[in-house]
Amino acid sequence: MPSLVNSYVNAMDFLVRPSVSRLVRALAFGAAALVMSAALGASASAGVVTTSSVLAAAQAAITKQSSVHLAVTFKPSSSSSTEKTAADWGEKSGVESISLGEPTVTTEVTPTRAYVRGNYSGLTTISGLSSAEAKKLGKDWTFVNTGTSEYSSVESNLTISWVAGGLPAAKGTKLSTEVVKGAKLYILKWTTAATSSAPKLSNTLIISAVGATLPVEDTMTASGGGKETIMFSSWGEHVVVSAPPARSTIAYSKITG
Repeated sequence: MPSLVNSYVNAMDFLVRPSVSRLVRALAFGAAALVMSAALGASASAGVVTTSSVLAAAQAAITKQSSVHLAVTFKPSSSSSTEKTAADWGEKSGVESISLGEPTVTTEVTPTRAYVRGNYSGLTTISGLSSAEAKKLGKDWTFVNTGTSEYSSVESNLTISWVAGGLPAAKGTKLSTEVVKGAKLYILKWTTAATSSAPKLSNTLIISAVGATLPVEDTMTASGGGKETIMFSSWGEHVVVSAPPARSTIAYSKITG
C-alpha cells in the first residue's frame, strides 16, 4: 500500500517534502527521531525541577492517558498554502483529517482495519494515489486489514502509543518556566542538526506545570523556512471510531490491481 506507507515519513521529512502526505503521528513533539534517555531522574514534582525530571514526569503522565486530540498546522514556506490536520488518537483506534485548501483526506484505524477516504484532489495530492486509482475509489473508503504491514504502519502512527515515544532527550534540551494567563508552564527547547536531507530544526515543547505534566503545544521551525505547530488537548477523553458501512468500502488491492 505505497500511498499510505509513504504518508508516514518522519518529522524532518515533513519540512523538506511538503508534497508528501504527512499525517500527524510522525510529528509528535517535533522530532520523532529523538528519544528519551534510559534514566531521566526523579519526577518533576519531587524536589528540584530539571529538564530530566520534567521529561520523566511527562513520560509517566502520557503513558497513563488513553487518548488525545491534536490540531496541527503546517506551512512549508511563506508563499505556500497551510495544511491543517485534526486528529483523535485512542489506544486501539484513531481518526485523522487533513485539508490543504480544497484537497481533503480522512484516515481511520480500528482494531481490525485501516481506512482512507478523500476527494479526488486530496487522494492524488495528499495520499499519493494515481489519477486512475482515485477515480476508481471515488467517494468510497479503501482499506487494509490487520495483520498486514500496511495496517501496522497506520495503526502505530494513528494511536496514542506513538506519543509516549516522541519526547526529546534530556541532553541538549533547555528548560525554562513561564506563566501564561495564570497557568504555569514548562518550556523545553532544543535543536536538531541539519542533515543531507533535512534542514536544521528548532523545537519548542510546552508542557503543563500544574496537575498532570502533559504537552500543550509543540512548534518546529526549519532554518530555511517552514513551520509546524501541534496543539494537544482533551487528554483521556473517550475516542470512538466506527467502521464505514461495508457497501462503501473497497479493498486497497482492488484499487491498485
